Amino acid sequence: MRIDGSGTLRASCVLCPNPGPMTLEGTNTWILREPGARGVVVVDPGPHDERHLERVARTVQEQGAQVLMTLVTHRHPDHSEGSRYFAELTGAPVHAVDPAVRFAGAGLTDGELLSVDGLGIRVVGTPGHTDDSVCLLLESDNALLTGDTVLGHGTPVIDGDDGLRPYMDSLYRLRDLVREYQVRTLLPGHGPILTSPTAVLNSYIDHRESRLDQVRDAVGAGATEVEEIIDRVYPDITEQIRSAASSSVRAQLRYLADRGELPEGVDA
Repeated sequence: MRIDGSGTLRASCVLCPNPGPMTLEGTNTWILREPGARGVVVVDPGPHDERHLERVARTVQEQGAQVLMTLVTHRHPDHSEGSRYFAELTGAPVHAVDPAVRFAGAGLTDGELLSVDGLGIRVVGTPGHTDDSVCLLLESDNALLTGDTVLGHGTPVIDGDDGLRPYMDSLYRLRDLVREYQVRTLLPGHGPILTSPTAVLNSYIDHRESRLDQVRDAVGAGATEVEEIIDRVYPDITEQIRSAASSSVRAQLRYLADRGELPEGVDA
């Protein structure tokens, strides 16, 4: 399973050496470039790891190219923390939905078409993992950069108790977009590239629906607190990722509460 250097005709991955339970093999920094063009777009510079950021900048220079724009798919530090240093290295503005991770750049708007030296990138708003999450459609490659909305393996944590409803909406939207634009490749923020987009998105939707059923069953069996539900739904969980499970369960409970499916006394 090769991640570093993988990609498509217009997209190439530089893998950051920050592996972990939440980052999988590390953060995927993507270099986007129209064939034969000099201008480059970098997506998700990564954490403040100077060696990684300098490697990305050097890779672009060795191609005889120049970074003209940096995009951040969402605000989490493993994607955005290195943005300031990378902007200083390259002189390129950093664009993001969240103003806190922009540097001399602008916001990103759902449906916006960015054009950089012949390369077209369409912004797709996909809130859920975070409220500022976006995906990026590279139509010329029939590819979609998914940030943490879809991972190379496993599933992402929902950041915020109100995030599951928009996340489910985002998954359904991406499935429709994959069909509409005949997307063949997903380029995630962590993990290997995915070449069966519809199957992956169907699996994601089925997984979330299955988890909701498990939470319903746990509540029906008398669990009223988040920790009790975790013990029933994730019996083999490690302490390392228990906080992530807690975040997911709270989001699931809020989702069910909004649908009027929780009895009184359940901690939502």
